[in-house]
Amino acid sequence: MSSQMPDDDVRDAAEPLAQCALAVLAQRFPHKLDHLILDADDHRLPQQMHPVFDGCFDWHSSVHMHWSLLRLAAAHPDLASSPAIVRRFDAHLRPELVARELAYVLAPGRAGFERPYGWAWLLKLQSELERQRSTGAVAQRERAERWAVALRPLADELARRLARFLALSHYPVRAGTHANSAFAMLLARDYAGMVGDGALGAAIDRAALAWFGADRRYPAVYEPSGTDFLSAGLCEALLMQRVLGECFAPWWADFAPDEEGLVRWDAPAVVSDRRDGQLVHLDGLNLSRAWCLRALAGAPQGGPRAADATAALAPALRERLARSAQAHWNAAWPHVTGGDFVATHWLVSFALLR
Repeated sequence: MSSQMPDDDVRDAAEPLAQCALAVLAQRFPHKLDHLILDADDHRLPQQMHPVFDGCFDWHSSVHMHWSLLRLAAAHPDLASSPAIVRRFDAHLRPELVARELAYVLAPGRAGFERPYGWAWLLKLQSELERQRSTGAVAQRERAERWAVALRPLADELARRLARFLALSHYPVRAGTHANSAFAMLLARDYAGMVGDGALGAAIDRAALAWFGADRRYPAVYEPSGTDFLSAGLCEALLMQRVLGECFAPWWADFAPDEEGLVRWDAPAVVSDRRDGQLVHLDGLNLSRAWCLRALAGAPQGGPRAADATAALAPALRERLARSAQAHWNAAWPHVTGGDFVATHWLVSFALLR
């Protein structure tokens, strides 16, 4: 069990994390296909439909494991796997292949393909490419520019779709799995800020305030459900921290669970079978809770508005959130790369959430 901070653990294990991500991206089967069959001949293999994001069990996991590789390569320039990462991106993030991905999502009847989870991760990937275009060594910036330009048409389309979807939706989804609204909005908000997409950013903030602004005494005692990999309550709180800024503290005072609920958030979820693709979701829950709790406690990655929001919380609460974040991290970190494909095809990304 780790006694280090998450950033220290990730730094020390950057190469195994990268090797894991490369391995699962290269593994094409088993594959869970999200595919609306349009006619009797529409039964192609995943790599034929998704030449950029095939492998890795499913489309959205392929997207966010590509994001993981980008994050690792940027944070650790001396990574032994860096040449393999560059080869992977050069082979897959090509304009003609992205055009095929875009044609797939534009086909009639596929408006809801990977909504909202896959959309949000694609936007998170694009935001990381855009960030790397202006940071790091010259070669890194040039590569990121090439890949960002290639992927941008798909990102632009999904950003427009998400903004429209949020405007049309009267209600959030509070599930602890892929349909969760707050998690998708968190990732997409990063993208909107990075690329200056004011329409998407405004749609996210409007929906957040309309859906979550009046929430009171969140029933955390009902968490987790048996296959959650997200805490609906903590994702909502982190989103509102970023939307509200210095106005977050009074919102939190109304929203915060009672003591029984906070105790539930203190305790990492128990994973009984890491070879079960649904039960192992709870390792992801522990990792995503650690991310949310750490940010709510005052980790700096949320930006100045989040820092202002957190500073207004009571020091004892911030200390409690930080202890809980560490406990959740310790429970999940040893299992990120060493288990079955049902876990390794996605947990690296959740360990890298910051």
